[in-house]
Amino acid sequence: MRERLALERALNGYSKLERDLDDAITLIELGEGEDDQASVEEGEASLRKLADDARRREVEALLSGEADGNDTYLEVHAGAGGTESQDWASMLLRMYIRWAEDRAYKVSVVEQSAGEEAGIKSATLLIKGENAYGWLKNESGVHRLVRISPYDSNARRHTSFASVWVFPVVDENIEIDIKESDCRVDTYRASGAGGQHVNTTDSAVRITHIPTNIVVASQQERSQIKNRAIAWAMLKSRLYELELKKREEKANAAAASKTDIGWGHQIRSYVLQPYQLVKDLRTGTQSTDPQRVLDGDIDTFIETALAQRLSGAAPAQVEDID
Repeated sequence: MRERLALERALNGYSKLERDLDDAITLIELGEGEDDQASVEEGEASLRKLADDARRREVEALLSGEADGNDTYLEVHAGAGGTESQDWASMLLRMYIRWAEDRAYKVSVVEQSAGEEAGIKSATLLIKGENAYGWLKNESGVHRLVRISPYDSNARRHTSFASVWVFPVVDENIEIDIKESDCRVDTYRASGAGGQHVNTTDSAVRITHIPTNIVVASQQERSQIKNRAIAWAMLKSRLYELELKKREEKANAAAASKTDIGWGHQIRSYVLQPYQLVKDLRTGTQSTDPQRVLDGDIDTFIETALAQRLSGAAPAQVEDID
């Protein structure tokens, strides 16, 4: 049923593109025939929008990976640098929430650890929607921010780092075998909003998978039992994503460096001062409107990286931003 609904949505989308294209062409022809420049401009604006929609659907049609259609978890971790990096991590978290909400995806915070003064140390989002993992999977990596620090009384320029990790939600048809003896389970008191109960009981759960050193945590529920179930599900998803990555690298060992999106690999720089520029260091895609990007307008970066990965093209040789 899920596959059928996805196919129906795709077909309906293509049919709508055809209808809108015919309407736009008809509007332009009528405008030209009646010397109505306003109608011509309206039709041309519709064509430009349709071109963007068609390009997005073209890329979406290539999302044929084993887990591309799944919901996804997205983790953000602040790098070294204290308050600066923690504030940057919270900015990234907001960016992805805004992006998901603009697509009408459902977003919930699974776990969040607040910074000492501002921002967050880490957070995990659960994003539910068609092809959520497929769209976001290339966002894994290190994101760098350059700006005049609002926390520096001398107004000096600071560079901050935060890491993003994206992994698919494992559905009921995928079996992942995890030995409990390979895991360490810790409980602790949740932090943040939620009333007195959250801060006085050990309801939060953290699971460490010792062989891979993967750590997952959940504190969104008031029940330790529910948080434990969520944490186990997250661990299965992380191990599944790791297996998918191994398969991909094994199938295309020569191009492994092109698709390596693991920890420590910087993928994008966001410069707010002394000039304004966001540049993807894999594809060369850039924007001179960082605020718009930080408000969630990252489709251009996502689509370009996805198209490059799917086509197997070599990454652009782009110099880093000083």
